[in-house]
Amino acid sequence: MKVLVIVAHPNKASFNHAIAYTCSKTLSDNGHEVIAHDLYDEHFDPILPFGEFPRDAELPPAVQRHCEEVSQADGIVIVHPNWWGQPPAILKGWVDRVIRPGVAYEFLEGDTGEGVPRGLLKADSAIIFNTSNTGTTREKTVFGDPLQLIWEDCVFGLCGVPKFHRRMFNIVVTSTEAERREWLSEVAATVNRFFPKGGT
Repeated sequence: MKVLVIVAHPNKASFNHAIAYTCSKTLSDNGHEVIAHDLYDEHFDPILPFGEFPRDAELPPAVQRHCEEVSQADGIVIVHPNWWGQPPAILKGWVDRVIRPGVAYEFLEGDTGEGVPRGLLKADSAIIFNTSNTGTTREKTVFGDPLQLIWEDCVFGLCGVPKFHRRMFNIVVTSTEAERREWLSEVAATVNRFFPKGGT
């Protein structure tokens, strides 16, 4: 399988990068093709210019490459911290520029954009790994866990990806080395479950 792995965290020594590395290694060990992107390292430009709005717009080479990769991926894994109940701006910009009409979704003939689009992504599964310094109960009762809604319904549900899994690891700032090792074992187990050896 061809699996796209996206990490969005500015610190290469962060637990987010440890998660992304574990994902990529597990996928490779299982015989899958890994397409990995560190958006900060690549200096991905998150600003969506007006000229990219049309479906048939000419895209910059870097954005075009991301569009081709996400449309061809059999699976998608995204790793990012919870910042104000949202993805980091660089990842939000990646969604704005890459999860675009004609690539990830389309409107049916005669629909000028007011209806419910049809998903186009080939991926069968999407996994989101998040980190947070907010406890689970507070995240759900006080804030409503907006990242779950964003990724499951607003992005992957809309774009036709049938299987979705999200895991928030918290509280990272006070976590021990043993806890983080256990979390990484869980990451590997999750990747193994969705993308096992010999999976097609």
